[in-house]
Amino acid sequence: MAHDLSDYRKSYEKRELLESNCPENPIELFRDWFFVADESEMVDEANAMTIASIGLDGFPKSRVVLLKRYTWEGFIFYTNYNSEKGKAILNNNRVCLSFFWSGLEQQIIIKGTAEKLAENLSDGYFESRPDGSKLGAWASEQSEVITSREELDQRLASFEKQFENKEIPRPKHWGGFIVKPVSIEFWQGRPNRMHDRIRYTLQKDFSWKLERLAP
Repeated sequence: MAHDLSDYRKSYEKRELLESNCPENPIELFRDWFFVADESEMVDEANAMTIASIGLDGFPKSRVVLLKRYTWEGFIFYTNYNSEKGKAILNNNRVCLSFFWSGLEQQIIIKGTAEKLAENLSDGYFESRPDGSKLGAWASEQSEVITSREELDQRLASFEKQFENKEIPRPKHWGGFIVKPVSIEFWQGRPNRMHDRIRYTLQKDFSWKLERLAP
């Protein structure tokens, strides 16, 4: 079955991105864009981002995760370290994050290196999660093949019983990664496909080089 999408068209006309409006540090621009996206009714989950990694099979793979914090140092998310994603990152820590806020006609593309978050920081975030989410981290052997939904439900029920009326600790196989950026590209849709693309690249002295890219 074929479905021709060649006639799909959209004119991007909402905003512009000029060098004169760009701060020296890209995290400041990310903060400004994220604030607008988070407040916008046109964006459902502003913190939903795609992370691409190179799997143990040599193939790239991307999936959507949730950004849980960002600092001057980098971007933090949480996962099962034994998952396909976790193993891929631990094997090759060069990753790419991307945000796409279609309602604002904006993308942000972040290349960086991922490192395990300090255990006390992972502990702190895990403690803030609802009990259901905590139990899910124990019950799901993420990315492993299972026989049925019933198997998953039975595992959850087992851990519910195990931790009944008890504090639920963080599993050692679950925690955070921080992605430390080496380049951040901001993409703003413009008319006639003449989009604004501004890229920041980290220099050896830890300053950021700003360049405009052709669309």
